[in-house]
Amino acid sequence: MASADLERDPFYLRTGHQGMHGHEFLEFEYSHGRIRYANNSNYRNDSLIRKEMYVSPAVVEELKRIVRESEVTKEDDVAWPKKNIVGRQELEVRIDKEHISFETAKIGSLADVNDSQDAEGLRVFYYLVQDLKCFIFSLITLHFKIKPIQQ
Repeated sequence: MASADLERDPFYLRTGHQGMHGHEFLEFEYSHGRIRYANNSNYRNDSLIRKEMYVSPAVVEELKRIVRESEVTKEDDVAWPKKNIVGRQELEVRIDKEHISFETAKIGSLADVNDSQDAEGLRVFYYLVQDLKCFIFSLITLHFKIKPIQQ
């Protein structure tokens, strides 16, 4: 896939969570070769952090591979915990000919997943979101490295 093809590629990915106070959130979004990250935690009076970067076709293919291998598009969030006072987590994916959008209560740990009515489906969601967070945080760390590696 060439860089110009990324503009025409319908692949879309958005995941994030919102805390109990509504203004606390973390979100990743991928569309047309661009990853956007936003974090507003209000931890120690932090301000809103926004990062944006363009990625190569190889990175996009890896994002797609992660989503496809998770088989999250086969899941249904009907039996998952509904958003509540603690917050909510979301995942929206448009890949191949499928478009899914999930919303559930904010997951604090794997114990929350195991207590769910649909623990197996929620586990797929949980691990996919964790994998995506790790991958995207790694990209952000590499892209915005404060002290570049000197040769």
